[in-house]
Amino acid sequence: MNTLKYQSQAVAKPYFIFAMILFVGQILFGLIMGLQYVVGDFLGGIIPFNVARMVHTNLLIVWLLFGFMGAAYYLVPEEAETELYSPKLAIILFWVFAAAGVLTILGYLLVPYSTLADITFNELWPTMGREFLEQPTITKFGIVIVCLGFLFNLGMTILKGRKTAINMVMMTGLIGLAVFFLFAFYNPTNLALDKYFWWFVVHLWVEGVWELIMGAILAYVLIKVTGVDREVIEKWLYVIIAMALISGILGTGHHFYWLMTPEYWQWVGSIFSALEPLPFFAMVLYAFNMVNRRRREHPNKAATLWALGTAVMAFLGAGVWGFLHTLSFVNYYTHGSQITAAHGHMAFYGAYAMIVMTIISYAMPKLRGIGEANCNKAQVVEMWGFWLMTVAMVFITLFLTGAGILQVWLQRLPESGEALSFMATQDKLAIFYWLREISGVIFLLGLISYLTSFFITEKKAQA
Repeated sequence: MNTLKYQSQAVAKPYFIFAMILFVGQILFGLIMGLQYVVGDFLGGIIPFNVARMVHTNLLIVWLLFGFMGAAYYLVPEEAETELYSPKLAIILFWVFAAAGVLTILGYLLVPYSTLADITFNELWPTMGREFLEQPTITKFGIVIVCLGFLFNLGMTILKGRKTAINMVMMTGLIGLAVFFLFAFYNPTNLALDKYFWWFVVHLWVEGVWELIMGAILAYVLIKVTGVDREVIEKWLYVIIAMALISGILGTGHHFYWLMTPEYWQWVGSIFSALEPLPFFAMVLYAFNMVNRRRREHPNKAATLWALGTAVMAFLGAGVWGFLHTLSFVNYYTHGSQITAAHGHMAFYGAYAMIVMTIISYAMPKLRGIGEANCNKAQVVEMWGFWLMTVAMVFITLFLTGAGILQVWLQRLPESGEALSFMATQDKLAIFYWLREISGVIFLLGLISYLTSFFITEKKAQA
């Protein structure tokens, strides 16, 4: 049974499957790190903490990129009303990207990082050693080649087909993603200057162009599951991405507070960062408004739940928890504390992990030839996965927030006497770290439930 409107949409399937495999890996390494917080020598001789952290964060970025690419290959042909320009190129790039990703992660795990730098000729163009951008220079070049081929494929598809707001916003976000990644190749020796441009990749991805990708995917899914007029959804999309870019680009300033930058960045960063929750709040209103105005009852209830959950959790994680510590006079005390980790976990899950799982939830039944939706039993299991992961992430965030508040109080706000040292403070936070680890195990169970749902089928009664 073929349920795809365009045959070339099928190239999205391997991207989605590989993204989920990497997601499982990311969570496993997160659990290893979480245990190392409280049992310091756990796997210390095999997977040191710094390696586990590097693998955890790199897997996050790579699986999200696979998810975004799969989403684009699925929705762009349907929006453009034409087959993908080159399905063969999409599959070749998949294998190139997958091989580069696997070899890089194996490199992190199997050889010391300095040795990895030597064998990948990092001295010829030094780019390694920075958080989130630890990839060897040759891997970075591979990512650029994959991105160029990917954008060429999508661009040619859109040029020969219908131009919709969703496709234009998606392409703008993806082009921005590729352009800002180029700052990963600039590695000045001055640490303040290095961090200044490092945020051009990290912040302008997650609080800039990635929001466009997220908005386009959410708009696409809402059109499909609600049947609301495209014109209505597109107007909302334009407003949200305008707000996201205006607040997000200048909001980068909240990372420049303590980098020897001019004092005006404390004002610019604080004011525009305070505006950053607005597009996420608009996204919540938009998603619920569209579902309430729906003209059809789509059989894929799970995808609708994911779409609504994405809007809410993105607002809480990126908006509310981001605002908690973004004003300069607050950030002075909270910078780099566990409050930052709390914001990072819920924001990445709410805004980006959930939007990828939304499009997978919607598209996978069609990609597997099942129809509009998985059977009712499968959807129930998938919704269990949704609630287990989402509630677990809320608790992970709350426990890290508690740890962060106590950390600031003990280490940075001593009422009398001397502040505790970093390690002495960490000992006091152990209960929060144990609770975070338990929540992480529940999150993994939710992810397993989500993935299990795709293997559940109901036997049809014989006529």
